[in-house]
Amino acid sequence: QLRSARRHLPWALIPQRGYRGDSPTDSGKDVLEIPLPPWQERLDEPPDTKRARLLYESRKRGMLENCILLSLFAKENLARMSEEQLNRYDRLINEPSNDWDIYYWATGTCGHAPRHRGGTWGQHGADFSPAFSPPEAKPAPAEFDTDVMAMLREFAKNRNREQRLRQPDLEYLFEAPR
Repeated sequence: QLRSARRHLPWALIPQRGYRGDSPTDSGKDVLEIPLPPWQERLDEPPDTKRARLLYESRKRGMLENCILLSLFAKENLARMSEEQLNRYDRLINEPSNDWDIYYWATGTCGHAPRHRGGTWGQHGADFSPAFSPPEAKPAPAEFDTDVMAMLREFAKNRNREQRLRQPDLEYLFEAPR
């Protein structure tokens, strides 16, 4: 009954909430830029200690997308990485100051809406093809475009269509290695 009554109310009488786009432009004066210390390779760190640290740092990223992606990647790959690969992974996840860059490099996306190439939504359905295509991703800088980035990109493709909705539980740390 309430639903049918709402349909007949004039919308002008119902207060509208939300952002209307009428705020002044942001000056950016309230933004505090905190410089990050430069990344330094830990030359004397034992490999097992490095794996444990990288596992922790893969889980605690500050943005959920990377927490899930990197923690699952770490679970699957850290145990079999060479010391050189561990160093490249360490640099990859700790040197860039913007976690979104890491995410976009790994997933091959740039975070913008797909571009329309003609046609209508009804013609092509919800799969965004052939009428829609994702914009080009910002390529990874050469110092990060390594074998480890290739492994991460391949992992991000999720070819087995696994459900990746949360970080792995830590019980696997106590299982025998595969």
